[in-house]
Amino acid sequence: MEIEDLPGIGPSTAEKLKEEGYLSVEAIAAASIGDLKDVGIGEAAALKLIKAAQKSADIGFVTGLDVKERRKSVGKITTCSEELNNLIGGGVETQAITEVFGDFGSGKTQIAHQLAVTVQMPEKKGGLGGSALYIDTENTFRPDRIENMAIALDLDPEKILKNIHVARAYNSDHQMLLAEKASEMAKEKNIRFVAVDSLTSHFRAEYSGRGTLATRQQKLNRHMHALQRKLADLHNIAVLVTNQVMANPAMMFGDPTTPIGGHIVGHTSTFRLRLRKSKGNKRIARLIDSPNFPEGECVFEVTGEGIRD
Repeated sequence: MEIEDLPGIGPSTAEKLKEEGYLSVEAIAAASIGDLKDVGIGEAAALKLIKAAQKSADIGFVTGLDVKERRKSVGKITTCSEELNNLIGGGVETQAITEVFGDFGSGKTQIAHQLAVTVQMPEKKGGLGGSALYIDTENTFRPDRIENMAIALDLDPEKILKNIHVARAYNSDHQMLLAEKASEMAKEKNIRFVAVDSLTSHFRAEYSGRGTLATRQQKLNRHMHALQRKLADLHNIAVLVTNQVMANPAMMFGDPTTPIGGHIVGHTSTFRLRLRKSKGNKRIARLIDSPNFPEGECVFEVTGEGIRD
């Protein structure tokens, strides 16, 4: 069923919904009344529309076997490090948000670049045969780095770059709009990997001070849920977000740094990886949160050819 088939939706309303990223009945069924009010639909009409979409989409409980069957469509993208792949269950998963955080120079952007390359490889080689979308908030995307990584894997660097769609986000609102735009592009461009590098830099700069914390967290929450619902879930995409860290003066023992975004980012991310520097090119990755894997650590290297064991 198309969204135009739902009761009460005319051509102009359908166009509005599509512009906001509601491209399917399932997307409307999963929306809140507030989400549809933001599009310009009245509260009563929004409630009626969501109920009709939920009925049409046959949303309800399923058995564990059904979930197991659905999970068969989950793909994994290789990081080019077997140690790192094993830590997260074989690679970066689709239908999930993977958060990597750590100090500057810990390898966050390098992993994002590597996955933008490897997602384009065929499945038998650890890719998904799809293209990548890169939301750059800190001007860190480097085509020459992509070329080095592609050549190291015997891939055509020009073809690889052509299949990476890059957008520079200049503020938090622009960043959120780009995530919505990504949902529209997903099918057309066969997007299988989305990187947001970094997730919190604009939110951190624009909402400084305790008085703006609630507004920042609400906005960040909407952004994270859009990445999960409209990209990861709806289009079977692997989403990677890099995150900054800040010093926690209250921490007397252990690592004094903590990721930006608090519980909002922590709870919405499916996998959380803490990266830290070691000697030379070595980096240490620690899996600190996952729904199905234990905590653990591994060592990998950032080389001229990319991420390696």
